[in-house]
Amino acid sequence: MEKEKIPQQVDYTLIFIMFLMAIVSTLAIYSAQATLPEKLQVINFAARQIQWYIIGGIVVIGTMIIDYDRFKQLSWYLYGFGMLLLLGLEILPQGIVQTIKGATSWYNLGPLGNFQPSELMKIIMIIVLSKLITDHREKYPNSDIQDDFLLIGKIALAAAPPLFLLYRQPDMGMSMVFCAIIGSLIIVSGIKWRIILSFVGTAVISVSVLVFIFIQFPKFFNDHIMKTYQLDRFYGWLNPYEYAGEQGFQLVKSLLAIGSGELKGKGYQNLEVYLPEAHTDFIFSIIAEQFGFIGGSIVISLFFLLIYRMIHIALESNEPYGSYICTGIIGMITFQVFQNVGMTVGLLPITGLPLPFISYGGSSLATYMIAIGLILNVRSRTRKYMFD
Repeated sequence: MEKEKIPQQVDYTLIFIMFLMAIVSTLAIYSAQATLPEKLQVINFAARQIQWYIIGGIVVIGTMIIDYDRFKQLSWYLYGFGMLLLLGLEILPQGIVQTIKGATSWYNLGPLGNFQPSELMKIIMIIVLSKLITDHREKYPNSDIQDDFLLIGKIALAAAPPLFLLYRQPDMGMSMVFCAIIGSLIIVSGIKWRIILSFVGTAVISVSVLVFIFIQFPKFFNDHIMKTYQLDRFYGWLNPYEYAGEQGFQLVKSLLAIGSGELKGKGYQNLEVYLPEAHTDFIFSIIAEQFGFIGGSIVISLFFLLIYRMIHIALESNEPYGSYICTGIIGMITFQVFQNVGMTVGLLPITGLPLPFISYGGSSLATYMIAIGLILNVRSRTRKYMFD
């Protein structure tokens, strides 16, 4: 059967979903502008978000043009570049790098804003781990337990350096996203389930040990395991109303905003609850206050459609490498949506992770547009045959 041209393989459904998210994002950020401090109200964040979406559209086209096999060939070079960016946060002076809320995670690009290299590193990790798994399965098509442990060792060696540097920043939220990416790829890598379950059991035991250390040796825990500001987030999450003046302030305000929206919301730009970081971390609360349960449900439904479409593309792909790339991106986006929405309603602790495609943010939006470009790339090079 003659190959179809790439333009005929473009997933217009996925592009339309992204268009709807761009509209939701711009409207939500524009309404949140009025709740920001006066020094920030002079900045038109909605216009900037539109600019980033335009830049992201160009990035998507550029990512689609390059065959994703090229990314496979360049994966270790990209990995080295990403590690250099993360190392730069450790060794470069303040002014070039920037510390926000105790985390040294950004480069100061002056009028262009801040750039968070860990955002780009997420995509690089997906590309690298997908290559590792693909190459391993080609070499060991009929793998046994030893081969599976070898693959786990390879994944661990590739993931450990960036995770260590994220721990050093420290950036707990981004570390959790990396773990979600690694976990999603391990699940589909063909590793035997008894091995995966043994690692899950080990993780549960490790968490239990950390809880024991926190209860019995709080000073050691605070000095060597988790910083004070990170612990404050857990205090504010577990008992927000007791710590409503400090650690639980954001969660209490978020619950008040979402609850006051009720079923239909208060109407566009009718915001009565002050929320810090309203245009970034708590954009979902802004949407729920204005449009209520119905508006929040529509936003979540858009993400369900997005993830469903990406799963469909991953299953249709003719090449394992393309399927692994899609899986890593699905794991990344799904976790961040679950974490962001979960923290705004009190199900999960506040970590500062933005809502993908909706929250304001240049480097994060550009990263997710690269991810969409890779998904569309895989789709455009998936061939359908009359007889499989």
